[in-house]
Amino acid sequence: MGFWIRGELIIVEDMSAGICPRCGEKVVKANVGRWIAKLLENTERIVKVPRISVPTIKFDIEETSVT
Repeated sequence: MGFWIRGELIIVEDMSAGICPRCGEKVVKANVGRWIAKLLENTERIVKVPRISVPTIKFDIEETSVT
């Protein structure tokens, strides 16, 4: 599951979550939320985890035109 926190995408593996039926946002139980908050306080642990690179493609509306 991925969370955007302070401009960074944090992936937590093997964690389940639900989807809010009203807004579509991911939701977790309160105890899981507290665990994530505690995890994010541990900057030493975050620095040691593997990093991945994700391609970024810029959308160009003009390329979508059909001629």
